Amino acid sequence: MTQKPHVDFIDPEDKDGTASQSTSERDAGTNAAKAANAEEANPAERVVELNIGDPHFMDNAYALYADLRAKGPVSRARFAVGGEEASEDGAEEPADLLGRRDTFFVTHYDEVIAALLDHRFSVDPRSGMTPEQLEEQPPMPEEFRIFSRSIISLDPPDHTRLRKLVQPSFTGRGMEALRGSIQQIVDDLLDQVEHDTAGRGETAPDRRMDLIEEFAYPFPVTVISDMLGIPREDRETIRGWTENLLRVDRLRGREVDEETRAGLREFIDYLKDLFEHKRRTPTDDMISRLVHVEEDGDTLDEDEMLATVLLMFLAGHVTTVNLVGNGVVALLTHPDQLAKLKANPELLARGVVEETLRYWGPVDFVGRRIATEDVEVGGTVIPTGDQMTASLASANRDPERFANPDVFDITRADANRHVAFGKGLHVCLGAPLARVEGQIAFTALFRRFPELRLAVPDEELRWGNSFLRGFACLPVLF
Repeated sequence: MTQKPHVDFIDPEDKDGTASQSTSERDAGTNAAKAANAEEANPAERVVELNIGDPHFMDNAYALYADLRAKGPVSRARFAVGGEEASEDGAEEPADLLGRRDTFFVTHYDEVIAALLDHRFSVDPRSGMTPEQLEEQPPMPEEFRIFSRSIISLDPPDHTRLRKLVQPSFTGRGMEALRGSIQQIVDDLLDQVEHDTAGRGETAPDRRMDLIEEFAYPFPVTVISDMLGIPREDRETIRGWTENLLRVDRLRGREVDEETRAGLREFIDYLKDLFEHKRRTPTDDMISRLVHVEEDGDTLDEDEMLATVLLMFLAGHVTTVNLVGNGVVALLTHPDQLAKLKANPELLARGVVEETLRYWGPVDFVGRRIATEDVEVGGTVIPTGDQMTASLASANRDPERFANPDVFDITRADANRHVAFGKGLHVCLGAPLARVEGQIAFTALFRRFPELRLAVPDEELRWGNSFLRGFACLPVLF
């Protein structure tokens, strides 16, 4: 199964089936050992390697985060991807999507929020560079330059202007108004699942499906494509163009492989044609509104529209894919919580969404925050030009904020205080949509398929080989 992409970091794919087992969360393994060794060698630095290409990284991450929290709110860390090798000239990739350089890794809840709210951190990697350093940067592939015009890569005032133009499409009230159409998409997908299993001669309660491939992935992709106004007949072609985007195995040193670049070029050309069509013949969808939007004289230029639509398409589904998959596994491996949901689905569907986001949130950390001046976080000074990374997953398991944080409890009163969607200027634009999608999905799945259960022992389930917390596949019986 293809691992789905994410726009803010690189998403490796588990091609050889060696990705980590998920639910046991056994020991801190390789990463914790490296952290201990680094501290012994140089206690002042305490540099821990966060090797998100390690097939066991996700399995051991929460134990590692707990170890780092115990040492203080801020640790020194360095990202790596598997067995990556240095480039021939020994240079690092400058402020790349992973942040492959030393970073200040923030793990305590209060400090994570404070850092994400601090305007002295910039998301523009160029903000901390001198003119000489900017000139020395290797060229970015032409196809990826548009991402520098995305709201996730811009600081105010550009960020403020773009978000003002885009935000109206993602209000909580607007997403609630879509419940009926989202429910219909869910019902249609589950109808198709039943039709497919009947065609194979399977009967309840022993019908089989891969929940990720047959439901959790096509569900949010259909929702966001409908919202954007992408014709249904084009969507399979678009998936072929975009499924390789930002996967680590598609990087060759500082290069992105040609197949991935060609796919992105095809998608960009397709979107340009679609924009022109929507200008001439607008319909009731986001792209039509974006090509005509204007407020106080501000409009979106073509690069900004391309960056915005690419962000909406890619980020508009990956969070929900993992939210649905993670939540289903959490419920099926906590039968007491599943019983509570089945007894009162309308009341507790919201609780399942919020607790899943806290317990197994889709994104473990957000980085590329560059200090524009010396910034003190939790007693540690982050020097001008250095990078800060906020561990959302660690904050969501901080015992100083959440009682019994390693317990999955869908009735947890303060679960919605999680930071799974980030905080501050760059809080996830699609959070209201993901919440509504999750509530509808969990209610419908267990109402339609009350016998839904894992088809394999839970210890055989595998996380995708990435810091994105999601299952590569999820075989279930129903």
